[in-house]
Amino acid sequence: MDMQARKKQLNMDLIMIGAITALVLVFVLMIFGRQFNGFIYDTGRPVLPRVAVAAVCGQYALAGLGITVVCMLRKERFTDFGLNTKNLLPALLLSLACCVPDFIYQLARGHVHVWCPFYDVFTTKELLSANMAIKIPGLLLTAVAWGFFEGFNYVVIRDKLSERFPSKYRFWDIGAFVCAVMCIVIHGMVGVTPDAFLEMFLTMFLIYGMLIVRKETGNAWGCVLIFLVYWNAM
Repeated sequence: MDMQARKKQLNMDLIMIGAITALVLVFVLMIFGRQFNGFIYDTGRPVLPRVAVAAVCGQYALAGLGITVVCMLRKERFTDFGLNTKNLLPALLLSLACCVPDFIYQLARGHVHVWCPFYDVFTTKELLSANMAIKIPGLLLTAVAWGFFEGFNYVVIRDKLSERFPSKYRFWDIGAFVCAVMCIVIHGMVGVTPDAFLEMFLTMFLIYGMLIVRKETGNAWGCVLIFLVYWNAM
């Protein structure tokens, strides 16, 4: 495939990912938002169906469905985006190192509690107190949706953006920067006070850093690891 054709394909891939995400936002959060939220936050209902609906129709649909559809259409494998064993240990350690500044900041502000993966996901406490038949599938769904796909979604978007808009500088990466900005916008971390600005900067550093690690090592598991053991865990 020549360069122009590849650029057009990458443009279409990114448009498809964005369009699918936008459609999910419109349907899940706007058109059916009241029914959706009414169901998943209703603690009077069994927790496992609520986790399943929130994970599949909410989290995965927003951060996973778009890249899955594009990969299927292009016959691309997830392993093509760094899910391999190449430089695995450096990728994991360097990615975790990107969390250190944010961790120090959260610790200084007294926002660090006992470590528990997905502690801040709204159904985790209910799952931890449930029996094993509910706990295991519930936590697996949580790990796949809020862990694997949330981290890997950034990887695929970054890879495609950076291929479409390559940089001649080693540590300046357009795809990583766009993903970092996406993260703070999606999570509402944009602020003008000194504390809010610092938190925004540290979050951008975390996301940008993990994606640079993915670029430098050729391994994406560090990005997934952050969302499995750090994001939503402190």
